[in-house]
Order: sequence, then C-alpha cells, then structure tokens
Amino acid sequence: MWIKNPRIGVVKEIMELQRPIGIFDAGIGSYAIVERVRAAFPAQDVVYFADRASFPYGAKSPQQLLEVVQRATAFLQDQGCVAVVLASNAPSVVVLEPLRAAAGVPVIGIFPPVAEAVRRSASGRVAVLGVRSMVDSAAMQAYAAAHRGAGEVLLVNASALVELVENFDFVHRPQATQAAIDGFIGELRAAHPLVDVMTMSSTHLPWLKPFFEAAAPDVQFLDPADSVLAELAPHTSAGGGQTRCVATASAELSLEDFNTALRALGTPLQAELVAVA
Repeated sequence: MWIKNPRIGVVKEIMELQRPIGIFDAGIGSYAIVERVRAAFPAQDVVYFADRASFPYGAKSPQQLLEVVQRATAFLQDQGCVAVVLASNAPSVVVLEPLRAAAGVPVIGIFPPVAEAVRRSASGRVAVLGVRSMVDSAAMQAYAAAHRGAGEVLLVNASALVELVENFDFVHRPQATQAAIDGFIGELRAAHPLVDVMTMSSTHLPWLKPFFEAAAPDVQFLDPADSVLAELAPHTSAGGGQTRCVATASAELSLEDFNTALRALGTPLQAELVAVA
C-alpha cells in the first residue's frame, strides 16, 4: 500500500505484514535476536520495537519492569503481532509470569542458560552476567537454585558493560571497550578463579563476545538466545519476510542516534518514531 504524507508531500510505502512476530527490549541489544529470527525463519514478518524511552531496564524495580513490558507487549499486540519475544533477560526472569497472565498473545522470554553452563563447566562454578535488577532479584536467585544442580552459580552485575553497547563504544571505541572488559573480567576472575563458564545474560552482552573471549580465552561465554528459536517456532508463519522497525525515544536517547546505531551495524532498517501509552 502507498500513502502520501500531506505534511511533507512524499509518497511512502507502508508494509502490510502477515501475522508478524513482535520482538522488543529497551534498546539496541535485541537486534541480535531479530537477526537470529530472520536467519531461522526467513519468510516470517517481524516488528522490531526498541523501547528506548524505557531504557535502562536494569535500573527499574520489579513493578516498574512489569509496567513497561506490559505497555510494550500491548503495543505490539495492537500492531497485529501473534506472539511477542521479550528479548531481555531481566524482565523475563523477574516478571514474565505476570506479563503472560495479562497478555492477549503468547509471550516468549529469554533466560540465563544456567543448567547448560554448569554442564559445560569443568569446575562446576559458573557466572551469570546480567543487569543489576536481574542479578539482585529474588526471582533470579530462585531460578539459579532451581537450575544449577550440583554447581555453584555466581550472579554478577554487568550493567556497566551494557552501556558499552547502548552508547556504541564497542563499535566506535574498540580499544577502550577492550580495556573496560579486560578490567571487569580480570577483577571477576581474581575474586573467583575457578569460574570457567559465563553466560551473557543481557541481550546487549553478546555484541561484546569477541571482547570477552579476548579477555579470557580459556572461558566459555554462552548466549541465552539459542532457546528462543525453538520456543518461537510454533508461532511462525510464511509472510513476506519483512521487518518493520519502530522505536520510542527520550531526550537522552534520540531516534536519530538509534538510526545511526542501526546503520553502524550494517542493517538497512530505519526506525520510525512511535509513542506508547
């Protein structure tokens, strides 16, 4: 369908998506999940929503987290999405069940692969790297206890590393990014030398995997996204393989900056600004 915008006098193509899947979090981190879905289900239509006005999730209380992800899920449902991927570990661990209870569509979360980390570990000691609201939560402590078996799980606040992705230092300042990660991982390993597997349990952190591996080449770094595709598969369908990108913005996190970040990732997507009530 084509429409004319009377304000700027140009013709614009509006994509008509077929049974799209919604994918969202509070920033650029979830674009990695979009790429994984695109590769696994190339005919699937997707609405990728970056709720930048709500960034960072990691600084929010459980009630605040629930409120923002409920708004985002309702928005995606209004866009016609038949299922939604909450592409953020923190709210998935902390508030996924009440979110699912309130949502009108299936909601798929993303979780730290604790059991897999323990299984792969030679020492039985592993670390979960995530934002503060997740690693400090009772829900995460209960999740780790339920999945660790005989292993020992260290919950580590890596919120400072999320900023390296959201402000795009990892692209524009790679040496400074490596130095920051070297320091972070060095301190962690000095305090816990037997940890030999770490989970990158914020959707931002897998963008930093090359830096992690350079800082600790003898440690395995696991991406929690792998389990999402299997859970999403029953909700996929054949459409046009289109991806619509939308975003909210704030005074500190503008739409222009987000689109600059998308271009730096080499994606052809350009986000359109939306407001979410």
